[in-house]
Amino acid sequence: MPVRKVEEIITPPLEAMGYRVVRVRLTGAQDSATLQVMVESKESQTAHALSDGGITADDCADASRAISALLDVEDPIPGAYVLEVSSPGIDRPLVVADDFSRFAGFEARVESRQMVDGRKRFKGKLLGVDSDDVRIETDTGIYSVAVDNIANAKLLLTDDLIKQTEMARAQG
Repeated sequence: MPVRKVEEIITPPLEAMGYRVVRVRLTGAQDSATLQVMVESKESQTAHALSDGGITADDCADASRAISALLDVEDPIPGAYVLEVSSPGIDRPLVVADDFSRFAGFEARVESRQMVDGRKRFKGKLLGVDSDDVRIETDTGIYSVAVDNIANAKLLLTDDLIKQTEMARAQG
């Protein structure tokens, strides 16, 4: 799959530049595809739990130039595509187990690939990760969803998330 190859190509150089690859997605059809790369500052990841990614438009431009150069050499995607590099934003996607631990206590939406207790969609407060399972408290109870069973997950934009993110920015 081209997305995995793209991740393998771009991750080490971006990490050396001080960025963490949050997510890589390829959407659209061949010759009209869009390659979306979300990056965040490694500092924002370790300095405090909440962050909108801690990168500027200039950072995105620098990352975009580096990614373009790397992909021009390796050429892992057949056909033409448009490259989009962005910050994950406040209501960021949750991709790896660490994301679910990092944002425990906040509201999220989680969609599983396979049914869990008769459902695939969960909306509620993240309780963190237990072994390889994300725990989420919904209106109907607490559910555990295996990290590798998660198709999509993202933080929900709430007043509390906005307030906590603003406080984290103010603290540097």
